[in-house]
Amino acid sequence: MPRLTARDLERLIRRGDVDTVLAVFPDTFGRLMGKRLVGRYFLDHALREGVHACIYLFTVDMEMEPLPGFKLTSWERGYGDMKAVPDLGTARLIPWLPGTALVFCDVYTEEGEPIEEAPRWVLRRQIARASSLGYVVKAAAELELYCFRESFEEAQARRYRNLTPVSGYLEDYHILQTSKEEPLIRAIRNGMEGADVPVETSKGEWGRGQEEINLRYAEALEMADRATLYKHGAKEIAHLQGCSLTFMAKYDMGAAGSSFHLHSSLWDRTGRRSLFPAGRPRNGSRSTGTPLFGQWLAGQLVMARELAYFYAPSVNSYKRYQSGSFAPTRIVAGWDNRTCGFRLCGEGSGFRVENRIPGADANPYLAFAATIAAGLHGIVNKLKPPRLYEGNAYEDPTLPQVPKTLREAVAELERSKVARAAFGERVVDHYLHTARLEQQAFDQVVTDWELMRNFERI
Repeated sequence: MPRLTARDLERLIRRGDVDTVLAVFPDTFGRLMGKRLVGRYFLDHALREGVHACIYLFTVDMEMEPLPGFKLTSWERGYGDMKAVPDLGTARLIPWLPGTALVFCDVYTEEGEPIEEAPRWVLRRQIARASSLGYVVKAAAELELYCFRESFEEAQARRYRNLTPVSGYLEDYHILQTSKEEPLIRAIRNGMEGADVPVETSKGEWGRGQEEINLRYAEALEMADRATLYKHGAKEIAHLQGCSLTFMAKYDMGAAGSSFHLHSSLWDRTGRRSLFPAGRPRNGSRSTGTPLFGQWLAGQLVMARELAYFYAPSVNSYKRYQSGSFAPTRIVAGWDNRTCGFRLCGEGSGFRVENRIPGADANPYLAFAATIAAGLHGIVNKLKPPRLYEGNAYEDPTLPQVPKTLREAVAELERSKVARAAFGERVVDHYLHTARLEQQAFDQVVTDWELMRNFERI
């Protein structure tokens, strides 16, 4: 289904085909927040005045508890309102919800100033930096997920233990097993297509009940909107079928983690010519790209540790990084080498770098923003292209490591002058505080692992 124009949306509402408009924006964790608006109210009021919501939505935890210590807002400041302004270029129908359209919004203070800490603004600022240098950033997302036979309500009642994956064996590229999962996965693929989130492929992954759905590449902001709507919509479609799924980076210690393979490339101002491919090399060797590509890649590697939080935002994220698991542990680049944190792939205008560090739990807006900031750091400072790695990076102790814990990633971000220059003090401090509160919450929990290990025997 093609994207709705403002005139299309108005016509559908006035004709009664659309009675509900979802006005949404991503929160700190990449969840969609917002309101359901009656269609005619959206036309009569929201288009001119925006949609009001409480600004506390950027200072809550996963449980929606307001957390202390944020500069953006607090109990002392009264947790006032902000304004969500529809970006009409994002309007689309949501085919799995009858009579429903959706539009992404940008958030502003009541005085009309952008809320810099909001993920969509964080990404917009980096896109603007790239644009000022004459570049259009394009990106793609490969997001992995696990599917279960239990509903979300049943899974919660079981405390998410002893769930039944839709497959009883590892299903990487299996057609037979994925045919068993096709009622759900087909509904997700077709639902995304109907919501103008173009899908390329789906396939079984390296886990029991694990699938990967690949979204078609687009400019960075559009790609972040697509990835976020995909993660949200897949859960809604699963709910409608009485089953559940998760994008956790590591839902079970015995199962493969779920990745967010992030592909990026730079194009000229028109968005028609890729600036990365260097033409076909002689003697059959693989291209390592233009000097611009080398600088972009060098920036990715140099900044991978300092920006790791934006790729891995929770305590759970870091449990995915295990040797021999197809999740990277080393910060190095190689040609079509899945043991490396960064993988060169593609040909011609499709030549690009794949960042394998992000987990499926990453906020797409922040992950893309970090990618752009890192790449621009390499370009502006004309960093030397890295030598491409050959062999098994998992087993090379001389290579720099992906941070092993959230605490380590927080320390890296805190000391990063490049991050503060790229994102601004307000943004970095906001997310540092978010990360510290996440770590603090985990540190205070008594886990099942501690009980099983110690209850009787200690």
